[in-house]
Amino acid sequence: MEKKIFARLIAQRLNLSEKNVASTLSLLDDGCTIPFISRYRKERTGGMDEVQIATVSELHEQLKETARRKETVMKTITELGQLTPELEQRINACWDATELEDIYLPFRPKRRTRAQVAREQGLKPLAELLLRQQERNPEEAALRFVDDKVADITTALHGAQDIIAEQVSENEHSRQLVRGIFRRTAVIRSRVIKSKSSEDAAARYSDYFDWEEPLRRCSSHRLLAMRRGESEGFLRVGIVIDDDEAVARLKGHYVHGSGPCQRLVAEAVEDGYKRLLEPAIETEFAALSKQQADEEAIRVFTANLRQLLLGAPLGQKRVMGIDPGFRTGCKVVCLDAQGNLLHHEAIFPHPPVGHRMQATVHLQQMLSEYRIEAIAIGNGTASRETRTFVENCLQDIPHHEISVFVVSEDGASVYSASKTAREEFPDEDVTVRGAVSIGRRLMDPLAELVKIDPKSIGVGQYQHDVDQGKLKKSLDQTVESCVNLVGVNLNTASSHLLQYVSGLGPVLARNIVDFRRANGPFCSRTELKKVPRLGPSAFEQCAGFLRIPGAANPLDNSAVHPERYALVERMAHDQQCSVVDLIRLKEKRAAISLERYVTSDVGMPTLTDIMKELEKPGRDPREPLEEFRFAEGIESIDDLQEGMELPGIVTNITNFGAFVDIGVHQDGLVHVSQLADKFVRDPNEVVKLHQHVWVRVKEIDRRRGRISLTMRGIQR
Repeated sequence: MEKKIFARLIAQRLNLSEKNVASTLSLLDDGCTIPFISRYRKERTGGMDEVQIATVSELHEQLKETARRKETVMKTITELGQLTPELEQRINACWDATELEDIYLPFRPKRRTRAQVAREQGLKPLAELLLRQQERNPEEAALRFVDDKVADITTALHGAQDIIAEQVSENEHSRQLVRGIFRRTAVIRSRVIKSKSSEDAAARYSDYFDWEEPLRRCSSHRLLAMRRGESEGFLRVGIVIDDDEAVARLKGHYVHGSGPCQRLVAEAVEDGYKRLLEPAIETEFAALSKQQADEEAIRVFTANLRQLLLGAPLGQKRVMGIDPGFRTGCKVVCLDAQGNLLHHEAIFPHPPVGHRMQATVHLQQMLSEYRIEAIAIGNGTASRETRTFVENCLQDIPHHEISVFVVSEDGASVYSASKTAREEFPDEDVTVRGAVSIGRRLMDPLAELVKIDPKSIGVGQYQHDVDQGKLKKSLDQTVESCVNLVGVNLNTASSHLLQYVSGLGPVLARNIVDFRRANGPFCSRTELKKVPRLGPSAFEQCAGFLRIPGAANPLDNSAVHPERYALVERMAHDQQCSVVDLIRLKEKRAAISLERYVTSDVGMPTLTDIMKELEKPGRDPREPLEEFRFAEGIESIDDLQEGMELPGIVTNITNFGAFVDIGVHQDGLVHVSQLADKFVRDPNEVVKLHQHVWVRVKEIDRRRGRISLTMRGIQR
């Protein structure tokens, strides 16, 4: 029964078919992964994509948590002996977490409040009498409650007012009324803590020393910046509304007419608002706004990470990786086409050592001996100088076909010191491991970047300030999505890459690698069933995402799932050819009438996907790799002039714009308002991570090392 309720509620909230939502929940409950459901169960979900399925899953978890909370609420109220049929019906019908807490608030166990003390003194009837506002002489009525527990009339009236104040603060109508005012008019206000304002670290938050704006307009990055400044002790941040409006509207609800009772109730209402209700709702909105800012920051981070993971790969070529440096030299590694380390050494072409001739000879020897086909240079310190040096070396090699690429080295140092790197290269130091990572990133960014904690890659904003549990879950889903979108070579993938394949994990990934090491390369997908602990369910989930180039069955190197091999063989038989011919010959595929193969399990979405795979089996969805070159003669911020138009690479995307590397060791910012001639709300609508763009220098702040760029009005 609960599953049906969940499916109905989720379908209503997301405007989806209840049947498709119920089917999706059933698949998730059966242990199916989001990539598997999205790719191979389109008929059951109505063609939902991964984002929709993930949203269904998240809402399902929220509803299950609400259901558990409802059980706790019901049990507590029952134990208090205050569960009425009407209250039980309200709780059963409630699926909004905030509304549920409002219902529960008057019954929730709490510390001993002023109102609780007054109730213990027997003053609840007096509070009820005052609230009716019919008593002409409240002092005379209060006299009846003076006893050994209540010292005098004033104490009695104050106690009754405390009870009223708490009732007002816990009343659902009161809370919704104040929430409404917060939603419409709340202002977030930030002030510097004066005793800390002169500290150097406080300068980072100088924009927020005296800042306020409507909360509903406060962007994610500004809110997170203020909250970070608050947590570090430099700022005092609050959310405020017009208290007079709130008190007036509450009094309008609770106070009827004028008189002594009305005056006492009005005082209680104002006290309840200022002492209890307003602080509670402010805390609620502070948490809600932080949660929304977290979600937006996580969305930006995951969008950037996805673009980074799906960066263009060079493919299996012999690569030289160079981690550039001045004083410590350039660490050079030579890798074979599978990314295995063949050789490494350090060269010192730059000052202060300056052994340029020796470095040239060594570099050219390595290029020749290891038949290098491409060179990857890290984009850190000395990157521009190293590229110039390498290209000069290549000029002395006639008819060379060696391409040079600059590669982002964000996170390479984290990888080089990690357990993963130590396991891969136990006998090499961190500098060699870092250079290997740079070289491998050129060959296949996805396969290499999965080894690094995404938070260390440096493509987000305030990633250490957001909810870490939600961030990890979102990043893991993004990595899993990218890995399964591209597909994984079963015979070359590392265990770190395999663990993100649908249905696998660290244990099965390690078992696959161990089996491969002991028995040689896999010849078919069915051999996966021989891997220890890889049962039928795991095989079903993972098989379609694993590729075996050169397999006897060409479908083993495609995204066609083994469960549909028989269907493809039937298509080939009907066309009087082999599966190989069906892939090779366009006219054979064109002659297929897909409607003939529709069944209760296989619909047109699956058949259409199969035909796309037969056209280009195992195709890589990533864009081809393009070379890039910075402007000649522009190597530092001192070389820049306003109005210059320069090529650049997008290095990071945030809500407020995009950072672009123009080769001067300091990224420039293209504000969101400068990304395009038309209005842009989301920078991802215009630019992608590592995209090659043209920018114009708009403003230079050499003192603070800031470069303002624009992409407006540039025709390239």
